[in-house]
Amino acid sequence: MTQTTDTAPEGPAMTGRSSTDEKTGTGHGRPRPPGRRRGPTTARARSWRDAPLRRITPWLFLAVPLALLITFTYVPVASMISYSFTDWDGVSPRRENVGFDNYVRIFTRPELFRVFFVSGYYLAASVVQIVVALYFAVILSFNLRFRNFFKGILFFPYLINGVAIGFVFLYFFQDGGTLDSVLAWLGVSTDHPWLGDPTSANVSLAGVSVWRFTGLNFVLFLGAIQSIPGELYEAAELDGAGKWKQFRHIIAPSIKPVISLSVILAISGSLSVFEIPYIMTGGATGTQTFVIQTVKLAFQFNKTGLASAAAVVLLLIILLVTWIQRRLVPDDKVDLV
Repeated sequence: MTQTTDTAPEGPAMTGRSSTDEKTGTGHGRPRPPGRRRGPTTARARSWRDAPLRRITPWLFLAVPLALLITFTYVPVASMISYSFTDWDGVSPRRENVGFDNYVRIFTRPELFRVFFVSGYYLAASVVQIVVALYFAVILSFNLRFRNFFKGILFFPYLINGVAIGFVFLYFFQDGGTLDSVLAWLGVSTDHPWLGDPTSANVSLAGVSVWRFTGLNFVLFLGAIQSIPGELYEAAELDGAGKWKQFRHIIAPSIKPVISLSVILAISGSLSVFEIPYIMTGGATGTQTFVIQTVKLAFQFNKTGLASAAAVVLLLIILLVTWIQRRLVPDDKVDLV
């Protein structure tokens, strides 16, 4: 009788290779190194155009804005500086080089430099409008009834065209106009010419600028105040801090950069006032500003070289004031947390 022996079929246990080895394709239980695959590789070769295109893409997006900026800002400024050294009437093709004579005339002739004192009225008005705008921005940042309605009222004058504002207030301040009618209705009789006296005319024009530009500062302050985390106000209320202490220790330090920006805009704006006094008085009765004088020199008296020198002086003064302001009040980061 022949003895038969049962043999098990050959499998993973008999061959010494586990099922994991079959999946990974490695023998003797050793894992296959990562990143290696059997078969041909299908990785695409990198094109030589990828890196250059990636480098020039930002400049392609900046090309049009830079072209517009150079064409309409830097080229005119360079032309204005070159005109300031000439005695040019703005029409003749001949330009006589006079060096720094135009700048000497500006600083030695009192009637040309005296108009800067008119900017003092608008500078004082700018202080008023910053204080008023900051006050209403703080008040309307808290929960009040009809606060959105008052926000619209404060910002609406800034949306109106400056020429339209000039004509509206021209009728407001004229003899027998709206202001005199309102004063007569209140029982106050006055025959004072509001735009006929240099002092009252400049005060009236500065008041118009306050009415118009308060909305701009108001929106800047309100946006800065609303960006302050609400947890700071809650912590201050828990500590017993009132509204004044919240403004002093939370709001004022947080919006310091915006206040600095508003001061810069106020100073530059007071030095470059044009449309409101030009529409309402045309620069008469002592209301002529530096910009109105520059425009008259260029287009009324055909002294483009002298007008260009005056514009350069105004630009340098604004840059100097801005630099001094930034040095005195640096834009430091405030951490209130």
